[in-house]
Amino acid sequence: MVSALGVAVVGFGWMGRVHTQAYLRLPHHFPGLSLRPRLVAVADEVPGRAEEAAARYGFATAARDWREIAADPRVGAVSIAAPNHLHRAIGTAMAEAGKHIWIEKPVGLSAEDARAVAGAAAGAGVQGTVGFNYRNAPAVAAARELIAAGEIGAVTHVRIRLFSDYAAHPESALTWRYERERGGSGVLGDLASHGVDLARFLLGEIESLAADTARFVPQRARPTGATAGHARAAGGEFGPVENEDYVSCLLRFSSGARGVLEACRVSVGEQNNYGFEIHGTKGAVFWDFRRMGELGVSRGTAYQDQSVTTVFVGPGHGEYAAFQPGSANSMGYDDLKVIEAYHFLRSIEEGRAYGATLEDAVRSAAALDAMARSAERGTWASPA
Repeated sequence: MVSALGVAVVGFGWMGRVHTQAYLRLPHHFPGLSLRPRLVAVADEVPGRAEEAAARYGFATAARDWREIAADPRVGAVSIAAPNHLHRAIGTAMAEAGKHIWIEKPVGLSAEDARAVAGAAAGAGVQGTVGFNYRNAPAVAAARELIAAGEIGAVTHVRIRLFSDYAAHPESALTWRYERERGGSGVLGDLASHGVDLARFLLGEIESLAADTARFVPQRARPTGATAGHARAAGGEFGPVENEDYVSCLLRFSSGARGVLEACRVSVGEQNNYGFEIHGTKGAVFWDFRRMGELGVSRGTAYQDQSVTTVFVGPGHGEYAAFQPGSANSMGYDDLKVIEAYHFLRSIEEGRAYGATLEDAVRSAAALDAMARSAERGTWASPA
């Protein structure tokens, strides 16, 4: 029996739009869900943005203040795509109001913030899904199964990279993303949080780490009006960049495996160069987000000069079959968010967690905090 679930979106920049479109696509890709999202309300503090979203996508109500959504009895679930410094306040308020939450990473500015949101959700008995979308790629799901089955032997070492140029231009506006108080730890929260989640999803818990960070663009121009995405602001008054552009980190896993995680938001010549190389005692597996439907696999008994085969993912790998009928048909970034929305609605429908959870957000945030401590002190640190 199909029933409607009133949903709301808080924060309607690019990510708010992605969440909204994912809700609208859900019935087409996952018709078996008994819950069907109904767009009830949207909130954004930028004048006119919520009204424009309501007119374009069909939300029943538009608001400037997210507190109106917390008090709205029509809303049963909320997407939180607001700036990082608002995650704790909005997440805890929505959970305490009895609303299930789909919240973007890194769920606040610290592990303390993430724990507060997770605690509020647990106390209220609501479900929480977190925007670690890269784990939703069918190729990543296939890699996880391959590793768990021992196809590459015992994992020895991994390299995870997240390089992009979205902040490389010297005229990029000094938005909240570059402020410590509102944007937190910069590239650690933006990109390294995804890397930590991939590491944990594929290889298990991180026991200890050693990190180094850097700020390569020390100042940027302040915007004169509202901004979205990574806008430029030539000619404005300059202010300091307060958080990190780059992080490199050595990882030690509880399994005994070793790893390297590297992330940068100012890598000229790199656009969404995200991926991993995982090596084991009998083989290896490789993935590049830019070739999302391909998985490089080396396995066998040769050890030396062992070849690598390209596997095209298809039905049977993750949630691929909900989008394409046969192997090697392309999927895109927005499809990963549809999978995330599916996990969110399924969690609510069945009363048990699917996909990335608030506990995953806590573990990721604890690792990011440990990276910051390690970089500051020049020592190894534990995420515990």
